[in-house]
Amino acid sequence: MTATAPAPAARRGLDKKAVDKRAFNKKAVIPWLFLAPGLLLALVFKFWPMAKGIWLSFFDVRPFLGDQWIGLDNYERVLSDHRFQDAIGHTLILGIGQSFGAILLGFALALLLEGQARSLKILRTAVFLPAVTATAVVGELWRLMYYPTSDGLLNSGLHLLGLGPVQFLDNPDLALYSTMAMGIWIWAPYNMVILLAGLAGVDRSLYEAAAMDGVSLWQRLRWVTLPAIRPALMIVLTLATIRGLRVFTEVYVLTGGGPAGSTDVWMTRAYTLGFTRNDIGGASAASVVLLCVTLLLTVMVNHLRKRGEAR
Repeated sequence: MTATAPAPAARRGLDKKAVDKRAFNKKAVIPWLFLAPGLLLALVFKFWPMAKGIWLSFFDVRPFLGDQWIGLDNYERVLSDHRFQDAIGHTLILGIGQSFGAILLGFALALLLEGQARSLKILRTAVFLPAVTATAVVGELWRLMYYPTSDGLLNSGLHLLGLGPVQFLDNPDLALYSTMAMGIWIWAPYNMVILLAGLAGVDRSLYEAAAMDGVSLWQRLRWVTLPAIRPALMIVLTLATIRGLRVFTEVYVLTGGGPAGSTDVWMTRAYTLGFTRNDIGGASAASVVLLCVTLLLTVMVNHLRKRGEAR
């Protein structure tokens, strides 16, 4: 019996499959090569420290003496600490007020600055500047605006009205809301850009039909604009939820948690515990609790978004 060589057509088919397989392998590898530097940096500077922090939250961290396993004691101590409980309340007030204030102001700015005119593009760029300016710089600017004498920017305006001077940052009853105002000013332009992208996808014929039917401006916003930009609103709400719970820089730069702890939020309390009192285990436990709450709220917001899209 003699072996028969494969037909030329069959051989060409096999060669084509091999070439296609090699090309597919190259296409699958090339994106990972571009992603590798970013993934490596994220692994070294984000995910490994996160895993280390979770591990340390179960220990009494004693540098040069050896860490001692204490289980859930750090979590129990953190959750029962009245200062952390006060910080939770401040975080919720600041996060909710700052998030909804920034969303409402961002939506108003998006409605005002929507369009293709050159002047509107310049205005949008100018309005967006607070979102790309370093928070430390913004904090110092607002500190000068809140200067507690009549020489301060806001107090000088109040002086013309026969009011003030107001202790914006030194009054425990006003400090948290003064910090909230700065946060709204920072994040409203960021929300504006996302909402502008949503407004760009609204069908203009719906506005024309609503105008012909004599629909009021509020009704057009309620029944045409808001349903059309619901995906953009849910993105903004998700980001605002995460940002509100993890607020730190605004408070740290502007008030440092004072006066008398009236602006102390969860992150500033954890920072003080870890870097001032050198309680690394307690600070790690506080950070892990915040991470779990953030993940839970993010899942809830995404679930509500999917339910809204399914309707």
